Amino acid sequence: MVTGSLTGFSRDDAKEAIVARGGKAAGSVSKKTNYVVAGDSPGSKYDKAVELGVPILDEDGFRRLLADGPASRT
Repeated sequence: MVTGSLTGFSRDDAKEAIVARGGKAAGSVSKKTNYVVAGDSPGSKYDKAVELGVPILDEDGFRRLLADGPASRT
């Protein structure tokens, strides 16, 4: 899920990158959301992610996730 403005990705490009790696680019935040990518001026979706304890990535974190995949949860 992407919220706010990213400098290196259009919203569509970010969503395509998520889907290409097997993710789902949802339109809203829920307790099932794995990550929220927050750019400039993220708004209420960011607040909802904080409220639900969903991990929030900045653009650099998003790039690392795309390159390396998610960290294993052991």
